[in-house]
Amino acid sequence: MNSLRVRQGHPYPLGATWDGIGTNFALFSANAQKVELCLFDPQDPQREIMRKQLREKTDHVFHGYLNDVRPGALYAYRVHGPWKPEEGHRFNRFKLLLDPYAKALTGGFKWKDEMFSYRIGGNEDFEMDKRDNASLMPRCVVIDDKFDWTGDRRIDRPMAETVIYEVHVKGFSKLWSVLPARQRGTYAGLGSRAAIAYFRRLGVTAIELQPVHHFVNDSFLEGRGLANYWGYSSIGYFAPESRYASAGTAGQQVTEFKQMVKNLHAAGIEVILDVVYNHTAEGNHLGPTMSFKGIDNASYYRLVGDSPRHYMDYTGTGNTLNMRNPKVLQLVMDSLRYFTTECHVDGFRFDLASTLARGLHEVDKLGGFFDIIHQDPVLQRVKLIAEPWDVGEGGYQVGNFPVGWAEWNGKYRDCVRAYWKGDDSQVGELAARLTGSSDLYQDDGRRPYSSINFITAHDGFTLHDLVSYNDKHNEANGENNNDGDSNNHSWNCGAEGPTDDPAINALRRRQLRNFLATLMLSQGVPMLCGGDEYGRTQHGNNNAYCQDNEISWFKWDRTPDEMALTDFTRRLISLRREHPTFRRPKFFYGRKVRGAGVKDIMWLNPAGQEMSDEEWGTHFVKTLGVLLWGDSHDVRDWHGAPMHDDTFLMLLNASHMPVDFILPDHGATRWSLVLDTTLETGFLDTPAEHEASSRITLTERSFLLLRRIA
Repeated sequence: MNSLRVRQGHPYPLGATWDGIGTNFALFSANAQKVELCLFDPQDPQREIMRKQLREKTDHVFHGYLNDVRPGALYAYRVHGPWKPEEGHRFNRFKLLLDPYAKALTGGFKWKDEMFSYRIGGNEDFEMDKRDNASLMPRCVVIDDKFDWTGDRRIDRPMAETVIYEVHVKGFSKLWSVLPARQRGTYAGLGSRAAIAYFRRLGVTAIELQPVHHFVNDSFLEGRGLANYWGYSSIGYFAPESRYASAGTAGQQVTEFKQMVKNLHAAGIEVILDVVYNHTAEGNHLGPTMSFKGIDNASYYRLVGDSPRHYMDYTGTGNTLNMRNPKVLQLVMDSLRYFTTECHVDGFRFDLASTLARGLHEVDKLGGFFDIIHQDPVLQRVKLIAEPWDVGEGGYQVGNFPVGWAEWNGKYRDCVRAYWKGDDSQVGELAARLTGSSDLYQDDGRRPYSSINFITAHDGFTLHDLVSYNDKHNEANGENNNDGDSNNHSWNCGAEGPTDDPAINALRRRQLRNFLATLMLSQGVPMLCGGDEYGRTQHGNNNAYCQDNEISWFKWDRTPDEMALTDFTRRLISLRREHPTFRRPKFFYGRKVRGAGVKDIMWLNPAGQEMSDEEWGTHFVKTLGVLLWGDSHDVRDWHGAPMHDDTFLMLLNASHMPVDFILPDHGATRWSLVLDTTLETGFLDTPAEHEASSRITLTERSFLLLRRIA
């Protein structure tokens, strides 16, 4: 095989591309002097069977074509160039490197000193390490992109109709005994009939997967006997994580991922990927060399201007991808297009998205990345969701992303948590959060569905722990409980952690229902953190990124209380789906509805009257009534007809005392009580009727929903 001649090939597409006869290899490096392609024996991946120089270089892309290199072939690169860390160049021909465009990776990383381009124990990072690392590295896999998508179609569900379920591929099904053992914790498990039946019964419309780009299990975690569970340490932006595959890692992981997407689509469920384009697993100047660093460090990473040995770090992970470089922008765009066109995913949630928008230093929402996204004909159709912050100066950008983007609304999370905790001076902001955060999104032409409402996510307390712990308990992470956020707006309801006190447990269950009802009945797009529907606990760990074990995995042998909470969540989602009042595509205006004599939304005090300016400014007010008028002339359905729905009254009481509330008579003579979070079921199977202008008692820390009868 060494006698194979390398033909000229093409500089595009980048990566390894099988055309049915042979494979084209193309690798970008603006500063390399020489690139060698290494091929390995698929039966013995440690045995190198061929090394060929890619002699052609076009527009900083080294390329070549080899006949008879077929899908399943294993490869990697060695890249020659200057070793000048002080100038930002870290080429080291002794290190085997992964192709940034590899569509599949097989094998794992083994942590030894050879994984670093500089000599550990030498003169910091200045002295080159000349030991070979090939035995410690995974291999890239040439794949055949063909897949039978027959019958698959884009769902294109409007954002306003979407209910997102954030979930981890492995954690969801790892302990689920209804699945064959081999499928548990895999793409096949998530796309199984049992999983799809669970999602459909729950009523969610989109699955947001925690990172599935191939990632690295960090050396410092392995040293503690832990693992990178969340996966926010990417090294392959085209390769589905091979550890989540049940059928094999020689390209089978790609097919299995696609089949999962196809199965979910057939059930009407969209797939959103959590993507990490802000940094890579290679860390700072003292980090390992696995790919980008050794291919062209100065192009791929943001380096400190007057000290290019060091990295700009807006992510807290040691490095930041250089989105100012056109080829790095191309890498990200090619990755997004690949997963959209070849893998049929429906959207992306961008981790630490403010980093992507940084120009020289400041966040620029009209930066190059957004310009490219907005004109791209493929990506204009997918759902784009930003985590609108990073750890750099000025990085908190909630409300500042451009039209076409939705955002994780961190202000919604913090306000709703603080309100139900019982903090003072929350009702004014709560009013904005319940109605789609118009203060954040209305002025620049966006809609309520720009707000991704969430109370919990993978990062932080679970919902159960939010009402069970005042403080984080992250000792299992091995960092002396110094990791994780200490500002959680949590309240343990009277005891820290598990308790046998029936009153505390009853209050905790009620608080869970309060949070879930608030989430599902707010304007905007609700995102449910997977497991919150039954009360999953991480035992007070609010940073379980390294807990690839039962702390993080779903439990499926559920108690009656857990099953009751799941049913309550299901009924909430169903209520939202059945009533467009709770998912308006336009903001409320607080003005009178033509022909009705009432406003489209009214804020009421316990006397059943509109809130006064003085009441809005009173710090101890913790009770709020929200009248949502069902009929509208400015909101129309798909066919252009005005929206018609029931009129609802939400009553929220976060006080530690019961409050009597006078039911309003605005357009109503009677009200039917639909939901009461003081009930263990939450919903009334036989709704209780109440006369307008009558008095109803709100139990301390409770949420009521009433529907106008006449």
